Amino acid sequence: MREKSLIKGINIAKSLTLSFIITLVLIIVVSLLLTYTSLKESRIPLLNTIVMIISITIGSIYMAINMEENGWLYGGIVGALYFIVLVLLNYLFIKPFVFDIYSLSKFFIALVTGIIGGVIGINIK
Repeated sequence: MREKSLIKGINIAKSLTLSFIITLVLIIVVSLLLTYTSLKESRIPLLNTIVMIISITIGSIYMAINMEENGWLYGGIVGALYFIVLVLLNYLFIKPFVFDIYSLSKFFIALVTGIIGGVIGINIK
């Protein structure tokens, strides 16, 4: 029983790591697009949300493929943990966390995206 929960924890950690690696790569791509094209900086919030959705979806699919059941649950966990880690990093390096409708909507997007990615991953398997 303990070994099974350890495996689940390791899979969650791998999924989060994959999500953040994808985020890093996509943020670099967005930065290059902003630098070398006529893309306006006013699009940054939208692009950040798109990067978050893509990263969580891929991490949740990876998580669900490695699990035998409850892909939606583990995908949701990956989405929620992704958001929590981003909030903690934001708090450590940039500014204090402000709980408002924007952050609540970002959390909801992360959670729903994780659930959808988990459902996709379980059905791919």
